[in-house]
Amino acid sequence: MPAVKIGVSRQVVIPKKLHDELGLTPGDYLEVELERGKLVLTPKTLVDKAIEQRLAESFEDFRRGRTHGPFSSAKAAVRSLRQGARRTKRGRKKIA
Repeated sequence: MPAVKIGVSRQVVIPKKLHDELGLTPGDYLEVELERGKLVLTPKTLVDKAIEQRLAESFEDFRRGRTHGPFSSAKAAVRSLRQGARRTKRGRKKIA
């Protein structure tokens, strides 16, 4: 097990091998607990990384103009979604 040194401002450097194995990135959070005299660091996500990825994709769609709406009501939004689903369904039948 690698040894690390505590810095002047109580900072600890996580060894690269462990950092990569856990998939940590700068800005990630770690939960810190004391268990039976041992310091335990557990990676924590405040926002699920999958949600972060999906949000990034949706922002990219928005930037490229791949959007629908604005809608005057929720009913109009649902109608648009259903029409899009029907078009997609018809398109699949032609390909198959």
